[in-house]
Amino acid sequence: MGGRGYLAACTVGLPTRAVRAAVIADLDAAAQGRPDPLAYTASVEASRRHFATLVGVTPERIAIGSQASVAAALVAASLPHGAEVLVADGDFSSIVLPFVHSGRELQVRTAPISQLASAVRAGTALVVFSLVQSATGEVADADAILAAAAAHGARTFCDATQAVGWMPVEASRFDAVVCHAYKWLCAPRGVSFLTVSPRLADDMPALFAGWYAGADPWTSCYGGAVDLAPDATRFDVSPAWQAFVGAEPALALFASLDPAALHRHATGLARRFREGLGLDAPDRESAIVTWTDPEAADLGRLTDAGIVASGRAGRARVAFHIFNDDEDVEIALAAVGR
Repeated sequence: MGGRGYLAACTVGLPTRAVRAAVIADLDAAAQGRPDPLAYTASVEASRRHFATLVGVTPERIAIGSQASVAAALVAASLPHGAEVLVADGDFSSIVLPFVHSGRELQVRTAPISQLASAVRAGTALVVFSLVQSATGEVADADAILAAAAAHGARTFCDATQAVGWMPVEASRFDAVVCHAYKWLCAPRGVSFLTVSPRLADDMPALFAGWYAGADPWTSCYGGAVDLAPDATRFDVSPAWQAFVGAEPALALFASLDPAALHRHATGLARRFREGLGLDAPDRESAIVTWTDPEAADLGRLTDAGIVASGRAGRARVAFHIFNDDEDVEIALAAVGR
C-alpha cells in the first residue's frame, strides 16, 4: 500500500495491492468474455464472513448492501408510526434522513453526541448515532448510550463506518450496525454491511427484497413465490459484484490483523499530531483529528504541501491509518506551521 501524505482515510480508503490486483484481474477476464457470476457470489460470501470476524457476530446476522442510507431505511421501517427516534446532532445525513423522511411520521429528536445518553427517555424507541462522528472525529460514549437505551427499553442503531478498520467494534452490543467498507476498510465503494439483532429482525420488513434475499439466491430469480432467507440475509440487496471482488482481499487483510494494535497505531499517530497542534485531548482517543478552520486556511496549507486532507463543517480534518507513520505526522505539522 502507498499513502505518504494521504491523511484522508475518513473520506476514502486506499486500495491494497491485493485489491488492485483482484479488480484488474476481474476486468481483464470480463474484457475477454469470461465474467464469472459464481465467483462473484463467492466473493460476496467471503466478504460477509470477513466482516463477521471483524465485528464479532456470525455471518447469518449480516445483510449486505451498497449504501448506509438503505440500511437506515430498513431500520426505520421496523418502527411503529409516530415512534420517537433520538439522533445525534449533526450526524451524517445518510443515517438521519431515512428517519426524517420515512413516511411513518416518526418523531425525530436530536441531542449533542456528548449528551445523547442523558437525552434517552421513556418513550424513546430508537437511538441513532455514529460511533465516530464524521465531521469532528468525536468518539461516542457507546457504553453510556447502550446503558441508557437498555434502561428505557430503546433499541440502538449505530453507524460504524468511521470506526471499523481502526477501532475494535462489537456489533452484538447494538440492535443494528451499519458500515460502508470504502473508508477505513479500504474496499471499493459499493460494499456495505448491516448487522441485525434477532429482536430487530423480527420487526424489520424485507423492504428491498430481490433475488439475493432468497434462501437460495440462484433459484430465487423469478416470480413472487420465493422463500426468503430465514436469517438476516433476507435483507440483502443485489450485490455490486465488481466492488465485492475488490472488497474480499481488503476485508481479509483487516480480519487477519489485531484490532487493538490497529487502534494503538492510528490513535498514537493522531495523538502526536494533536499534541503538535496544541489541541486538547478528547474524552476518547480517535484516529481523526479536526480543528476549527472556517476559512480553510490550514486545509489549503496542507494541500499546498501535497498532503491529502479534508474539511468538514468549518473544520480541517486529518485521519491516520494503517498506511501512515510518524513521517506523515511531521510533514503535516510542518505544513500548518507547527
